[in-house]
Amino acid sequence: MLPILTPTEMAAADRGAIEAGTSEADLVARAGRRLAWRARALLGGVYGRRVVVLCGRGNNGADGRVAAALLRGWGVGVDIVPVGAGAVGAGVDRFAVGRAIERADLVIDAMYGTGFRGVLEGDAAWCATTANGAGATVLAADIPSGVDGATGRVAGPAIVADATLCFQALKPGLVFEPGRHHAGVIEVVDLGIDLGPVAVHLATAADVVRPRRAADAHKWSNAVLIIGGSAGMTGAPMLAARGAARSGAGMVVAALPGAAAAAASGTEIVTRSLPATVEGDFDADAARIAVAGTGRFAAVVVGPGLVRSVGGDAIAARLVAETATTIVVDAGALDVLAGDAAPLRVRRAAHLPPAILTPHEGEYARLARRSVDSVGDRVAAARDLAASLGAIVVLKGPGTVVADPGGRAVVVGPGSAALATAGTGDVLAGVIGAALAAGLDPFAAAWTGAVVHGRAGDLTGFGDATLASDVIAALPVAWGIQPDSKGS
Repeated sequence: MLPILTPTEMAAADRGAIEAGTSEADLVARAGRRLAWRARALLGGVYGRRVVVLCGRGNNGADGRVAAALLRGWGVGVDIVPVGAGAVGAGVDRFAVGRAIERADLVIDAMYGTGFRGVLEGDAAWCATTANGAGATVLAADIPSGVDGATGRVAGPAIVADATLCFQALKPGLVFEPGRHHAGVIEVVDLGIDLGPVAVHLATAADVVRPRRAADAHKWSNAVLIIGGSAGMTGAPMLAARGAARSGAGMVVAALPGAAAAAASGTEIVTRSLPATVEGDFDADAARIAVAGTGRFAAVVVGPGLVRSVGGDAIAARLVAETATTIVVDAGALDVLAGDAAPLRVRRAAHLPPAILTPHEGEYARLARRSVDSVGDRVAAARDLAASLGAIVVLKGPGTVVADPGGRAVVVGPGSAALATAGTGDVLAGVIGAALAAGLDPFAAAWTGAVVHGRAGDLTGFGDATLASDVIAALPVAWGIQPDSKGS
């Protein structure tokens, strides 16, 4: 996994390196050299090439000047554009700079670093807009200018880079939208700075290790129970069940209210009927039966398709409070906890495995009593909720964050806009349930499931036309299983 440091944490690491004997000039020289070599690679050579370097007043600009000097030494034609801070700027000759950018093969953005806040103005805003509209390749130093390094927010004009050379560690602004989109292809380079303990990391498909079944495994060795549904909402728990099955669960049982179980049967997913009201929702006695039936399962998922009702609330609350196995709490069950988080306190007091909560931003706001944006950034939001509820939180969305009560956090990358469609959250709950049943610890199961789910979204190939069922079909390959591998 790649470490992620906030701008404040990175600045502290820089100070630590300087205090340990590395001069600031040496750090700038290292960054500038790496920037020059990345620029050379993007140029594909040096003969006849032209580069414009947009340099701010801080260390980011100093990195750009070092790169410019090296590129000139290699025979590249280089124009350095000093860009001052503030609305007035340093008085850029816009006609001359515009001509230089028009004929450039590459523009290096070294105006503002990861500490940037607010809105680009004056010459900086003009340079960003001009560079974006030209035909040149754009390389950003550490982060595209105009992107908030702590959050990824973009409040005005900002560089849209083809590539970003990130120094030493990823910053939140590079992993959350829209900053991630502005960064292009991101490469992280080592400048020899000791980061110390790092609590937040980026996880991608390369970090996933697929759990393998034991040679003597049978279908109940990693069984998953899905409990949910209501009148007209049985599709959600069945999507979760199919997600679990395609993620390696040997037995998946979907417990649904009343006659819905019979209507949904007929596939590899076993359905069970729990007592229901005449309206088709769980009745008050369903909770007792559901809790009593969890013992044979390695993981339980509760909530897909569940609506608030006396029986629905009871089944969610009792499963969270009393289920001895690991549990994923999704959708309607999250709204039950938003109304009363006591089941989570009971669960912690009983020293049961932590629950895994899977809220999107709306569900987060109901659970936390405040929005994600009001917290400041997605990592802080997920960590705060995990600590306050004593649960693992999977904060879904562009830049899904998984956090545990102890402060560990993983940002899932790169993610896929294809997942912004109905039913994919239900699939994710099932995938995480299967990862739990396979033996992964709850935190690892949560981030692994989220990574695999995002990878499956990328693999569908249908883009904006993707359906949740397409994501399910792509799950085996996302887990690293090819059709000719015999599941080995």
